[in-house]
Amino acid sequence: MKHFKRPVFNILYQRLREKRKFIQILAGPRQVGKTTLVGQLAEKIGPSCLYVSADEPTVQDKNWLIGQWDTARQKAHDKKTSGDIILVIDEIQKIPDWSQTVKYLWDQDTAKNIPLKIVLLGSSPLLIQKGLTESLAGRFELIPMTHWSWLEMQECFGYGIEDYIFFGGYPGAAGLRDDFARWSAYIRDSLIETTVSRDILFLTRVDKPALLRRMFLLGCEYSGQILSYQKMVGQLQDSGNTTTLAHYLELLAGAGLLTGVGKYAGQKHRRRASSPKLLALNTGLISALMGTDFAAARKDHKTWGRLVESAVGAHLVNTAAADQVEVYYWNQSSSEVDFILAKGKQLTTIEVKSQPGTAKISGMASFCKQFPVNKQLTVGGQGIALEDFLSHPAAHWLET
Repeated sequence: MKHFKRPVFNILYQRLREKRKFIQILAGPRQVGKTTLVGQLAEKIGPSCLYVSADEPTVQDKNWLIGQWDTARQKAHDKKTSGDIILVIDEIQKIPDWSQTVKYLWDQDTAKNIPLKIVLLGSSPLLIQKGLTESLAGRFELIPMTHWSWLEMQECFGYGIEDYIFFGGYPGAAGLRDDFARWSAYIRDSLIETTVSRDILFLTRVDKPALLRRMFLLGCEYSGQILSYQKMVGQLQDSGNTTTLAHYLELLAGAGLLTGVGKYAGQKHRRRASSPKLLALNTGLISALMGTDFAAARKDHKTWGRLVESAVGAHLVNTAAADQVEVYYWNQSSSEVDFILAKGKQLTTIEVKSQPGTAKISGMASFCKQFPVNKQLTVGGQGIALEDFLSHPAAHWLET
């Protein structure tokens, strides 16, 4: 893995070579390789790249940030290295009011033409976005880092397509997949618990932490299924209201764990009001929590079907945002369309078949009667092979 570079590496490297200056924001879930990527960047750029992290036992404050920035400024002033100095700050969201401080320092550098470029890394895209919209408008470029794709896991770790369906896209756990008990413990303890406790509960006010945790477990159990907030309240056996659950789902999505795909409708406000289709954003989360190893899951058609649909949905959601593609589902009576891709007036419907000859009521015909569809796709079965489908981003399947 040391020599493997994710495609996003080239995007960041090219932007830092440009004469134009923007704050580069690298945001994504835990354990997707952000720190590894900037380590590779430092190797390529050399001593002009400075790396610091705000992820310390004691919470860093703005004075720490100012001190690190001044150190980089001094190095830029000394001009002992060619080109601009690049300051990389990891876990930036751990610093209270970080965006205001960054804005102040960045504007100072811009006014004085100081040759310093900034890269910020964050583990929680939701909190990063909040800071950006509050203070840094017009000063930054966002580079999203999502969970690893099937092609990346194949190239770096030799994953087969069924490995990816079950174990998902966590590079740090790849070497443990021959020991299911150890692999699942790693996912639960080092990824799920760390993300919930350090990226959500530590940085955001959550009145009912136990409810948020139970909602995540429920989402993994029902991944790929439509579940109204009212039904969630009943399943969770909690007095929490639907507004609270919608907020918690937003927090889980921002941390890269679980999202709720909305129902497609002609009017956007009706899409927002729909019951969500729950979707784990990495199938490794589902597999680690259900307690069924690879062999048993592969033999169980229902379990495997849920993993396949979740893998397809997670792939679409993870790759859609970079190209401004929206992902939905659709249902009416007993008919359903698994996923719908939308961008402008372009619409693509997607039906997922996990097993050859799977009997499933498709809603494509009904949907096409109501909305102008550009493409109708079937993934699996006699349609597009999973390997092929997962090899392309969501935007590819909208192209004519």
